[in-house]
This record gives sequence, structure tokens and C-alpha cells, in this order.
Amino acid sequence: METNVCYHCGADCGKNPILFDEKSFCCNGCKTVFEILHANELNCYYDLETSPGTIPKEIKGKYNYLDNAEIVEKLVEFNDGTTSVIEFQIPSIHCSSCIWVLENLSKLDKGIITSTVNFPKKTLRVTFKNSAVTLKKIVELITSIGYEPYISLENADAKKHKVDKTLIYQISIAAFAFGNVMLLSFPEYFGVEDFWLDTYKPLFRWLMFAMSIPVVLYSAKDYFISAYKGLRHKILNIDVPIVIGILVLFIRSSIEIILNTGSGFFDSLTGLIFFLLLGKFFQQKTYNFLSFERDYKSYFPIAVTKIVEGEEKSIEVKDIKRGDRLLIRNEELIPVDAILISGNAAIDYSFVTGESLPVSKQSGDKLYAGGKQTSGAIEIEVINTISQSYLTQLWGHDVFKENTEVTIKNITDSISKYFTFVVLTIAISAGIYWSFIDIPTAINVTTAVLIIACPCALALSAPFAIGNMLRIFGYHKFYLKNAETIESMSKVDTVIFDKTGTITSNDKTQIEYDGEPLKTAEIKIVKSVLRASNHPLSRALYHFIPITDAHLYQPQDFNEVLGKGIEATVKDCKVQLGSADFVGAPVKNSKETVIYIKIDNKIKGLYRFKNSYRKGIEEVFLALSKKYKLAILSGDNDGEKIHLEKILPKGTQFKFNQKPEDKLVFIKNLQSKGRKVLMVGDGLNDAGALAQSDVGIVIAEDINVFSPACDAILDAKLFNKLPKFLTLTQKTITVIKASFILSFCYNIIGMIFALNGLLTPVVAAILMPLSSITIVVFVTILTNWISKNI
Repeated sequence: METNVCYHCGADCGKNPILFDEKSFCCNGCKTVFEILHANELNCYYDLETSPGTIPKEIKGKYNYLDNAEIVEKLVEFNDGTTSVIEFQIPSIHCSSCIWVLENLSKLDKGIITSTVNFPKKTLRVTFKNSAVTLKKIVELITSIGYEPYISLENADAKKHKVDKTLIYQISIAAFAFGNVMLLSFPEYFGVEDFWLDTYKPLFRWLMFAMSIPVVLYSAKDYFISAYKGLRHKILNIDVPIVIGILVLFIRSSIEIILNTGSGFFDSLTGLIFFLLLGKFFQQKTYNFLSFERDYKSYFPIAVTKIVEGEEKSIEVKDIKRGDRLLIRNEELIPVDAILISGNAAIDYSFVTGESLPVSKQSGDKLYAGGKQTSGAIEIEVINTISQSYLTQLWGHDVFKENTEVTIKNITDSISKYFTFVVLTIAISAGIYWSFIDIPTAINVTTAVLIIACPCALALSAPFAIGNMLRIFGYHKFYLKNAETIESMSKVDTVIFDKTGTITSNDKTQIEYDGEPLKTAEIKIVKSVLRASNHPLSRALYHFIPITDAHLYQPQDFNEVLGKGIEATVKDCKVQLGSADFVGAPVKNSKETVIYIKIDNKIKGLYRFKNSYRKGIEEVFLALSKKYKLAILSGDNDGEKIHLEKILPKGTQFKFNQKPEDKLVFIKNLQSKGRKVLMVGDGLNDAGALAQSDVGIVIAEDINVFSPACDAILDAKLFNKLPKFLTLTQKTITVIKASFILSFCYNIIGMIFALNGLLTPVVAAILMPLSSITIVVFVTILTNWISKNI
């Protein structure tokens, strides 16, 4: 490297460079950054790019305002007293080395847990320990290595609602240029001669050229960037042929202007980019709406328990208001920011921070949305509505992102890889053929082929089809986590159901008590313990016991052992509820579903359950058995096996007495044999199985047992429509393939005319955006049509 070039940032060091470790630096700031990276064994930062750094800013005393706790509270998005999360805007992020060093901040300061860069948005998300590092120290560290964050206290409260207007600006410039270029083209189109021909035609042509430059360089830059990244990784993505079409139009038109042989096709060029961006804007708005809709309806609990004058009432999460008093049971997610009123709060914030160790909270402490209660039931008072809570951002966090084998975009890109190769081959071959006949025609034919084959219609078909189907599913209370879930569901060949709470209906369960009569005080104690549990049997028994909720006690030392039972201390009485093994009772009938009652080491009796199955279960299994292998996995005993064998299709596999880990292993074994498995569960004991399966669906009753492993949430009232939903995913993929075929047919017909010299570049550039509109209308009408009978 030249001695007068800074080793860190690449700037000119001048006549007096600062020398350190046989390297030149332009200032002490760059030298300091190098020393920091060198001391922390992060020298490979400089292997990523040549002179990757930025010049550090003078920071002494600059961030003293971050010592103010009130200011910090406005800036920090999450703070449970132990761990905080904040997102910075970093304008100077510009390359892979920037991402690398910013995502390794934990090596520069041990108080930083994780740091994640969102390159397109130029943001840095930092999770840190309050006891080990302060926000001021983090900001100073980031600034010292050359990445000063943009902090606006004036906009601190609104920082979560920032809107990226880049696309709007790109469309505006393209629209302005398109309109004016069309006006400037009219005189030549209409053959105006004489004075205009001699005086204004050259000026008009150069004005069109000048207006097209910002459209190509700014409005269309994202297509160039995407195509470049694809080619850099040896991938021919969908933007490569689009960029080829843009370049062909611009270069061809520029040559005509410079050589004064014609007016070029700047109107077609600016129109093409304008329509592409318009389609992109429409697609973005569609997905923004769908994302908003899914945030509220599928990722959060569908309902929560509200306490009104001592009585419990289930309400939808979207109806939660500030000041409401809510009951959060064991293993339930806190849907809104709130104040703890009563109960033993041990909050697991692993969804937010990645730290799974529960945080203890006292009455009066603030609880953040996204935390999961892990120690019995608590009562909270809402201080923020759901739209204002931190949970609204959780599902954009990396902790929830899972790698998928194939996505819709990958399908499109895989097709475009061959598509691009074929188009280039045809264009070059046609150009060579026509060059022996007529050079101008050869140029026109080659240009027309590259323009007419631009795959913008191909690029839009899958997103619009999937987006519309997600909207339709959401309308019918079937909420999917993402677009890839539709594709995954279409490939399923095995469907597995949990029993209790999934194919059984808690509302209609028949319960009877057998044993020593319980006193009123004992019944209140039992119901107080049940109140904190989220297990379907606990919920059913809780609603069965006729004691007013306002008269219940607060259990202490609550503990729930999945698949076995619950225990707690109430009014100095030790209570155990669960299976015979859990309470140490002799088994009377292993075929029954029961909950034993043990108070102060004495077994009082048991509650016996007789299941009532969901409406339409026979029709659902019969419909599914025609296409899928079926199985029942249950943690209960096999007392219901004979009944299930009578009502379910032959060939249905039954597995009882399954622990949560047994269900997971069973699914993993099926997958090792090449099976694509869909698991339908209630989301509590089935969390591992839902995560292991290719698609996990949670059945939601009056409340939703939230599970981050699930890919979809189905309203329990629509359980009988599950076969139709599965069929629709397959039909959606068929619609996408049909739209691909339609797009190919359009390109083939267009290229036939172009290859014969019958299609000018102008007509080709006009037809291309029209084909995109046709594809969007086609997939929208078809997806609406196939779903009309849900």
C-alpha cells in the first residue's frame, strides 16, 4: 500500500502521515481504531476490503447527554432492568467490512451481548447488559471505530415509525422524466418539419438524454445492485435480464443521440423504469399491509383474559386498552407493556434478548411485551396498547428468522437463471443472422428481443399470488407466519395431530369427581392453582369448578411439569394436581384421563374426563386420508383408542403416552425417511414437535398458547376447514406455475415478432409493462376464484 494513503480509511495522509506498526494513518482517530481492532485480534477486518474504514469523529464529551436516565429511556426500545435493546441509524455503513466489524462489537466490549446490522436500512441493533456497559459507552465505542450513529432526541418517540421514502423519490423522478420525455418526443413522432427540425430537434434530443440519466443511475439503481450482487455470487437472478433490457435501451438511444442518427427510445426507457417501480411500490404496499395484519393477528396471542369486576373474560388482543387489568397464566406471553399488580413474576425475555434466564419482578415493576411468564399466574395493568408495545417489532428480529430450503423468490430466480441464458442466446443468434442481411434491422431485432423478454411479469407473479392468498387466509382466521409457509404446506405428505386440546373440544369436556368430598376452602385452593396453568385439562377443570374468580387465592412456589402436573403452595397448604405418578397415587384405571388431587400430602380424589371431539372430525380425517398419511400423538393414555379407531379412517397411526421429546423424535424419524410432516397441536406440550415439523400449526381456542415454533395459527372454530386450506396451498402453487407459463407464452410470441423484424423497440417497451399488469390481474383473479368456496 502507498505510504501516503491511510491504512484504515484510504484517505490521503498528506506530507506528514502518522506511522504505526509500519503502516500509515491520516489521523490519530484512524490509528486508534487500528489499535483497538489489533488489540482485540480483529485484524481480519482489513482483509475484507481495501481501506474499509471511515474517519472517526471527535467524541470527547459529545455524548454526555446520554448520562441522563430520562433521555436514555426514550431512546432504548427495551429495558427489563438487566438487559436493554436499542437500534441505531448508522449512515456510514457501506460495505461488507462495515457489517463485519459492527456485528463483532461483543469482542470489543463484553457487556454487549449481540449486535446485528440491517444493511438495506443501515441500522444496527444492539443488545447489552445494563450492569456491564452503559448506552453512552456503546455510542462512544461505535463512534470511535468510525460509525457514528444518528441520534435525534426530537424524534426519539417516533423512531419506530420512520418510513423509507427512497422508492417514492425514485418513482417521482422516473415519472417526471417519463412525462417530459414523452412531451419532447411528440414533435418528432408527428413529423413536424421546417423550423422545429432545424432549431429545436437537437436540443429536445439532448434534453431527453439528460433527463434519462438520473432515471437510470438513481431510479433504477436497485436493479443494478441486485443484478451485480447476483453475478458476483455467480447467480443469474431475476434482475439480471431486467438490467440488460435497461442498458440496451439506454446505450442504443445514447448512440443515436450522439451520432445524430435518431431520437432513441428514451420515452420507452423512462416508461419501462417507471412502470417497474410502480409495480414494485404496489407490491411493497401490499406486503406492508399484510405484514401489519399478520403482526396483530397471527404472531400475538389471539385472545387474552381480562379481569372485569373480579370476573374473567376473554377478549381479542386488538381490543386491549390502556388501564385494562389482565390475567397472564403460566407459559403465556405478555402481549402489551404493563405494570405488575400481583403474583410471582418470573419473566423469560428470551424472545427479545436471547437470554433465557427468567427475570424476577416485584409488584409495581414494569413488564415489557414479549416476555413469557414462567411461574404461575400474574395480574397486570396495561400501560400501552398493543400498537405501542415493543412486541410489534419482535417478529422482525433475527431470533425469529429461520432458514428455509427454498423460497418463492428462489424459485423465480432459479427459473430466471435459465431464462436469462436462453434470452441472451436468442438475441445474439438473431443479431448475427440479421447482420448478414441488414445491419440496422439486426440492431433493432436484438434490442427488441432483449426488451420484450425482460421478465418483470415473471418477477411479479409469485409475490402477488402468495400475497393475495395470505390475505384470504387471514380473512378466514387462518394466519400464516410468512409466504414460504404456503409452499411448505403444499409439499406436505404426512399430517400429525395432538389429541387433547387439538382434536378434542375443551368447551364440551364431561367431568366428574370421584373421591373424598372437598370442602369449599379446598375447592377454592384447587381452582386457585388451576388458574395459573395453561394446560387444556387444567383450563377445562378450572372452568368446570363453580367458584367465583374474585374469591381465589394467590398460589406461591408454582411449578408446572409438562406432561405430568402442577404443584404450588396456597394458604400454607401444599397442593399437587396431575397424574397418578406425579402425586404418588395408585392407578385405578390406566385407560382413563384423570387429574388427581393431593393436598398436604393426602390424596383427596380425582376428576375424571370424558373427551368430546371437535365438530366435523370424522369428515376432516376422511378428507385428509385421501392424500396424506395420518397419525395421532398424545401424551394421554390409550383409553380413547378404541373410540378413535371407530371414528377415524383405517390406517391412522396412534401413539399414546408420548412425552414432548417422544413426539419430536417420532417426527424426526419420519423426516429421515423423506416425509414432509405437518404437525397440528395446541402449542404447549407440542412446542418441540411444532419446531421439528416442516409446518407447525397451532389450534387456538378461547386463548392462544403462544409458541414461537409455530408457522400458522388456526381458529379452533374453523378446524373442519383444515383440508380446504391445505388444498388451497397446492392450488396456489399451481396458479404461480400457470402465471409463469403465461409469462413465457407472452415472451415467446413477442420474440417471434421481434426475430422477424416486425416488432420495434418502442412497441416492445410499451408491451412489457402491459404484460406485468396482465400477470397481476391474472393471479389475483385466479387466487380469488379458487378460494371462493372456503
